[in-house]
Amino acid sequence: MNIFVGSLPFKVEESELKEVFEEFGEVTTVKIITDRETGRSKGFGFIEMPDDEAAQKAISEVNGAELYGRTIVVNQAEEKKDRPSGGGGYSRGGGGGGGYNRGGSGGGYKGGSGGGGGFKR
Repeated sequence: MNIFVGSLPFKVEESELKEVFEEFGEVTTVKIITDRETGRSKGFGFIEMPDDEAAQKAISEVNGAELYGRTIVVNQAEEKKDRPSGGGGYSRGGGGGGGYNRGGSGGGYKGGSGGGGGFKR
């Protein structure tokens, strides 16, 4: 079972999370999500436990626990199929950039005044 762990303190290490969850059973993977540019923790991660019963016990016991002074949130992770919709949001943001370019490239640069129209939209 894949487990979501949120509200993590930024200084917590994957090895520490693994220790917490190993009290309830085997842990196959631990992944704390980090910012691509800074490498800093985003404050959430995922734990994979092969035994669903042990995973459920871990969720009920660890959810609401305190770690480095923060109350963490633990629950069953959503299916991975839901994640691409977030990617769609990113693409839509790129489309917004396209809207800006459309205003600038609509002859505005050549015509001079059209560029102003591009900014007004």
